[in-house]
Amino acid sequence: MGVGIVLSVLTMLVSALVEQRRRTLALTRPTLGQVEFYYKQLPEHMRSIAVHHVSSRSGNGDWLAEDLNKGKLHYFYYMIAALGALNFVYFLVCAKWYRDKGFGGCSLELSTGNETFEKIGTIGTSSNLMVYLTSVFNMKSITAATLINFFNGTTNMAPLFGAFLSDSYFGRYKTLAFASMSSLLGMMVITLTAAVTKLHPPKCPTKDTSKCVEPRAGQMAFLLTGFGFLIIGAGGIRPCNLAFGADQFNPATESGHRGITSFFNWYYFTFTFAMTFSVTLIVYVQSNVSWTLGFAIPTSLMFLSCALFFFGSRIYVKVMPQGSPLTSVAQVVVAATKKRLLKLPDDHEPDYPSHLSLFNYMPTNSMNYKLPHTDQFRFLDKAAIITAGDRLDSDGSAVNPWKVCSIQQVEEVKCLVRIIPIWASAIIFHVASIQQQTYAVFQALQLDRKIGNRNFQVPAASYIVFSMLSLTLWIPIYDRIVVPSLRKLTGKEGGITLLQRMGTGLVLSVLTMVVSGLVEEHRRNLALTRPTLGIAPKGGAISSMSGLWLIPQLTLAGLSEAFNAIGQIEFYYKQFPENMRSIAGSCFFFGIAWSSYLSGFLVSFVHHITAGSLTGEWLSEDLNRGRLDYFYYMIAALGVLNFGYFLVCAKWYRYKGVAGADTIFELES
Repeated sequence: MGVGIVLSVLTMLVSALVEQRRRTLALTRPTLGQVEFYYKQLPEHMRSIAVHHVSSRSGNGDWLAEDLNKGKLHYFYYMIAALGALNFVYFLVCAKWYRDKGFGGCSLELSTGNETFEKIGTIGTSSNLMVYLTSVFNMKSITAATLINFFNGTTNMAPLFGAFLSDSYFGRYKTLAFASMSSLLGMMVITLTAAVTKLHPPKCPTKDTSKCVEPRAGQMAFLLTGFGFLIIGAGGIRPCNLAFGADQFNPATESGHRGITSFFNWYYFTFTFAMTFSVTLIVYVQSNVSWTLGFAIPTSLMFLSCALFFFGSRIYVKVMPQGSPLTSVAQVVVAATKKRLLKLPDDHEPDYPSHLSLFNYMPTNSMNYKLPHTDQFRFLDKAAIITAGDRLDSDGSAVNPWKVCSIQQVEEVKCLVRIIPIWASAIIFHVASIQQQTYAVFQALQLDRKIGNRNFQVPAASYIVFSMLSLTLWIPIYDRIVVPSLRKLTGKEGGITLLQRMGTGLVLSVLTMVVSGLVEEHRRNLALTRPTLGIAPKGGAISSMSGLWLIPQLTLAGLSEAFNAIGQIEFYYKQFPENMRSIAGSCFFFGIAWSSYLSGFLVSFVHHITAGSLTGEWLSEDLNRGRLDYFYYMIAALGVLNFGYFLVCAKWYRYKGVAGADTIFELES
């Protein structure tokens, strides 16, 4: 089946190449018109009316024109080939999990399909919003950038609240169902703003933005309603999708336990593929064909995602919530504070009251595994001291949990306290990744982006694809070759520990910034000492250096994410208490949100500090006049300090254990 899907994709690619060649010859040499005759005589109901209707309004003309020489039939073939490639990736994921002996292979296939289409839908809608707001809604660049920054920041913060609601009240299945429908509604609203002329301002007649008609209050309200639905959807989908997929495995079996580890790799694989598909095909359709079609494609995929999700409702493993886990955290802090003057029973002092002991209680219906008592953060153990005034129910639970907490509750809070320092190290890591999505584009604008002897130029924003490709290609190699080999050497389930994997990613992120600095330094020197190729759109001479020199830094950026970002996701899932796994899923996005804010602060800070320095402004509009390489080296230096901080935290960290099992607390160095 897989071979057949690949051949079908190749069929459409060959069809497109043949049609492109045929059209070129028809336009440059005498033709017989036979192909056009057959095409015209086909029954009308056999033609692709939808694509014909939308493409006829595009700047490239009607793809499926009556006269094929005036159309772009090969574009239509390429589109079907792209959809086939998407279908092949979905097939691979389904085939990968088909024989898994977890709770149910079919439920995981549907969950993964939902995940893939949902990512393409949401990313495809949001990836090109900057251009959409400035070109269709006639917003000024500063206004559009402010709105998008607020939108992106809120969508990364919202998962924290969605995770709390999921773990406390609704459960992951209901949260995902509601959030998926909200995202679909948001995409439909955004699509309508492009399709209905009354929902956006008239097209600006000139390039002078001061003469453009601004959006009316009603148009802005409708647009912001769509953003609101997308934010609500992100708040529920992002923290729950990963945990819900992992819930489909049975961790009590060996295959299920290993399947969870492999699942995290393939989860990020679908995320990267969705980004690649969105920033290439969907962005191209939006920018060059039609905004309506460009938004309709991800909206349709999101509809398919919802259909797959609800189709498997009866076979999913649904973990029910057990109340707010954060309430338990607050109870431990309050109880430990109240009993801060008491001494722990294991102090073995002669005058210690013999009637005091630690409260060791485990609810029978708890989804959490019982944790062993550890000697870290001993001051929190005081929350479990039973005094004469503490009362217990007949089932052994505390009458007032704000006065006395169980050792299990205390150990769960310790898990959170241990994770926070590790989480903080990810903020600097993401700052390095963000630069490859922003300033690497500015570098590309002042590089030679032509391919071969033709006049075709690679879009500056498309170079980020190399980062995604390196990550996408590395994940299967790592999961299928590297991990099994390392497992034989180390005896560890994942080949190396999670902290070792994250640390490797931190080292690669430092190398990424160093290579970025060296490439920029060489680009700038060539631009100042050699003949240039013209002026960039935002000013500044274009260096004769090829844009392909950006590939090394982007490849390293992708590999660093393959180690650290995926390691983070798995680390949070496994080290958080089981009833907080949705909150664990939100931690990754919460870190990205703080990284975005920190990156913005660093850019503003460096801009103001270096504006009057002897070396000149580092982040000048014209990179040839600035010193972007110094900025890259500064982030690399911060990365080195962050790596040292991470080593200290990793050395001190203790992995979460399970009471009653042969638990080994692995210490990182």
